[in-house]
Amino acid sequence: MNSFTRSVDLLQRGLDVSSLRYQVSANNMANAEVPNFKRTQVNFETELKRAFESEDNARDAFELTRTDARHFKLNTVYDYRQVQPRRVVDYDSTEKANGNNVDVETEAMNIVKIQMQYKLLSLLESHEFSQVKTAMTAIR
Repeated sequence: MNSFTRSVDLLQRGLDVSSLRYQVSANNMANAEVPNFKRTQVNFETELKRAFESEDNARDAFELTRTDARHFKLNTVYDYRQVQPRRVVDYDSTEKANGNNVDVETEAMNIVKIQMQYKLLSLLESHEFSQVKTAMTAIR
């Protein structure tokens, strides 16, 4: 996969995760006064980092020969395209006496942060495509 395709794919995944995070934070805010409601957050970057590290480790490692399909594989690459965002519910903490753990101010700040990240990712994706457009007009 070339670097342009990989970059655009990662940016698109980032935009999708930002959109999901926005929905999750909005849902958290909407349920801020519901008794025993537990806030949800989205996990993605940790797994993505693990996938990239597995690529780096496999590139630098030596290859072992497997003579049987039942033998363990070493240095298996975890493809970053298989990484999916995961919703995680926080059951451990309680903010309010009614059992709810949503802090509206924190969620509002998360939404602002998510909006800024989304804007940045969309600008980066626009820049990627403007570079292709520039290269194509230079060829003419």
